Amino acid sequence: MTKAEAVDRLRASLGSRIQGVDEFRGETTVRIDLSAIVEAAKQLKQIGYRTLVDLTAVDHWGEEPRFEMVYHFFADSSGDLLRLKGRAEGEEPSVPSLAGVYATADWQEREAFDMMGIRFAGHPDLRRILMWEGYPFHPLRKDFPLEGKASDAGTVAFSRPAPMDGGPYVTRSAEESGRREPHAQPADELPEETP
Repeated sequence: MTKAEAVDRLRASLGSRIQGVDEFRGETTVRIDLSAIVEAAKQLKQIGYRTLVDLTAVDHWGEEPRFEMVYHFFADSSGDLLRLKGRAEGEEPSVPSLAGVYATADWQEREAFDMMGIRFAGHPDLRRILMWEGYPFHPLRKDFPLEGKASDAGTVAFSRPAPMDGGPYVTRSAEESGRREPHAQPADELPEETP
């Protein structure tokens, strides 16, 4: 089944829950109401999109709804990639889990929960995967400061803000950057090494 046929099938079965289809440079993105994501995933798997390559979240801080879920499905028989996107409502959004349809969604949803704070309704084991249990923040949200935030989990773990003065993320001038990052300069402009 071609990608266009797959999109047509989704449109026919999901109706108004398909909010639009975008084509750009050979890539197809289906914008979907996330209440239909499980039904859409089941249909895609049935018609040959047997791999959920990636599931991630985007923080559109300052917009409402703030969070957007992005899913990439792959049909190995045709080599087609199909992207589904949908916006998640609220400051602590919850979207349906795909872990019951695609086993790979288990860890991918845990990462999106850990880093962005998006909950997945129906997930069999939704817990942190990168940060420790009890860590109160979601580090990939755009309102999370680059230097981090202080936290304390007793004897388990802690975090302190990273010093930004002179750190790798703060550059005061191009001259200073050149001294700290010699690989950013052409070889003939590098300072001479001292023995």
